[in-house]
Amino acid sequence: MSTNNQSVISNGVTKITENDTIQKMFTAGAHFAFSRSRRHPTLAPFIFGVKNRVEIFDLEKTQTFLDKATDFARKMGAEGKQVLFVGGKAEARDAVKQAALSIDMPYVAGRWIGGALSNFKEIRSRVDKFLDLTAKREKGELAKYTKKERLLIDREIDKLDRLFSGLIPMKELPKALFVIDSKHENIAVTEARKAGIPVIALMGSDCNFKDAECPIPGNDASIASIAFFVDKIVWAYKEGRNEKLKENANIKNQNDNLKS
Repeated sequence: MSTNNQSVISNGVTKITENDTIQKMFTAGAHFAFSRSRRHPTLAPFIFGVKNRVEIFDLEKTQTFLDKATDFARKMGAEGKQVLFVGGKAEARDAVKQAALSIDMPYVAGRWIGGALSNFKEIRSRVDKFLDLTAKREKGELAKYTKKERLLIDREIDKLDRLFSGLIPMKELPKALFVIDSKHENIAVTEARKAGIPVIALMGSDCNFKDAECPIPGNDASIASIAFFVDKIVWAYKEGRNEKLKENANIKNQNDNLKS
């Protein structure tokens, strides 16, 4: 096989592509779906075939939707909009957390906190409490309490840290969600849709394609595949943000030249 080509094999049929992005998706295992019995009806059009009883995504169609999702992420970056990253299952947690931190975005890399969007004011008050207790501990203001009381406060801080530390940057409802596995994160997706917040979602073949404004059909169950798609969204957001910064800098220079 040529090093410039990549094959997807299904029932003895070989599909060759020379697209670099599709090759990278293939290498990351993004083409693997689930068995036919687990497939959601809305994902049927994105299945290319079957190999060893596992369905295979049509990566050309995946790329089409990935391009739409990255265009949206780029727009969010250019407008300076906040995107909440959500990925609670084990395969997604590290990628989601590191990606969000790299662009100063909020994240949930564990169990979704019910009401994080639908009851945002209450959740924000818990975040503020965490920040207040942490600040007091760092300043030594908890020394006035007994040893037992300080132990209980430390435990509360640790619990709040686990639950809410990723939401510290989120001082208002986000303008979009980026979700890994919309079926697993169905509560987060439902809250977002009720709040009118658009959703970008990496979807395995067991997900409902209609649950997101920017769905990406692909393997949402492997670390390598998840990392690939997360990197693409982050890169697009950064690109949009950097383009806007350059545009603002050019406008400032032009205004400065006019004044001089």
